[in-house]
Amino acid sequence: MKIGCPTEIKPQEFRVGMTPNAAQEAVAHGHEVYIQAGAGTGSGFNDEDYTRAGAKIIDTAEEVFAISDMIVKVKEPQAGERKMLREGQLLFTYLHLAPDPDQTHDLIASGCTAIAYETVTDAAGGLPLLAPMSEVAGRLAPQVGAWTLQKANGGRGVLMGGVPGVGPAKVLVIGGGVVGTHAARIAAGMGADVTVLDRSLPRMRYLDDVFGGTFKTGFSSAGYTAELLEQADMVIGAVLIPGAAAPKLVSRAQLSTMKPGAALVDVAIDQGGCFETSRATTHADPIYDVDGIMHYCVANMPGAVARTSTIALGNATMPFMLALADKGWRKACEDDPHLLNGLNVHAGKLTYYAVGKALGLDVVSPNVVLKG
Repeated sequence: MKIGCPTEIKPQEFRVGMTPNAAQEAVAHGHEVYIQAGAGTGSGFNDEDYTRAGAKIIDTAEEVFAISDMIVKVKEPQAGERKMLREGQLLFTYLHLAPDPDQTHDLIASGCTAIAYETVTDAAGGLPLLAPMSEVAGRLAPQVGAWTLQKANGGRGVLMGGVPGVGPAKVLVIGGGVVGTHAARIAAGMGADVTVLDRSLPRMRYLDDVFGGTFKTGFSSAGYTAELLEQADMVIGAVLIPGAAAPKLVSRAQLSTMKPGAALVDVAIDQGGCFETSRATTHADPIYDVDGIMHYCVANMPGAVARTSTIALGNATMPFMLALADKGWRKACEDDPHLLNGLNVHAGKLTYYAVGKALGLDVVSPNVVLKG
């Protein structure tokens, strides 16, 4: 198979879809790998690293898309990239379609087969291709939240760990999954007073057993959430419904109950955000003020630590990428139902129920598509 990896063009996106190690593995499996010139620079990989791995360097994205059977990326294809997709071509990347009708319609119109990293599952019920970036984003969230809290950035001017005689920042983490757990660990490590809210009692028992008194846990009822919002210096939104639009857990009306200059960090912004007042921002202009509350809603947070993120993502995606290349998407998905769960679009049809529900579009079962 001819595998292509273009340079990411989303603003301030420095990651790359294939590491030199992944390229070397694909070449060893008998495939041809085409990397756009400079694609790995933001992650610390130069073109020579890829040529040593056996890949070929191609000057433009147009050439990469034209020559490749499979396109491997990080972020969802932008409007210009979607125009280069063609019928029968395989796209393997993050998609986050539920809050993005334009991308969804373009992918359907292209006739391509699109497999989304964020909906591939595993035997434990996890999301193995989302988890590494969730870990990165979770660990980044308190760091960027602490920066947002600084007075010069519009925040309350509160230090995460406080100092002797002055209490620490109160941090509320909504969601006790991968993002929330890593966010709570780092925030607690910075000395903050941290509470994690979740609706799963088994998950809260797990967090309590593993982390003991490192941070507190609470049941995510509307009333208790509202109570903690009033006390919080920082709120980290870490709720995910796989493939679906994120639920809105904090309303605009509730902002008036919060401390002036408090920080909201919305890690769910790729799926539309879990605060009513969230809108996607970039690393170049990451924060904005709504009713005196500072919002940090960067849609590609892990891109800020591109090298760590690229290597972590490459470790997770490589086995799936090789299966798709070795067997073709149909056989690979027949052999692995967890990979089939990643199928979002095929040959002009939407194949992921949560996206169809969010956008009001008809959906064809991926199993029907597979048999067809």
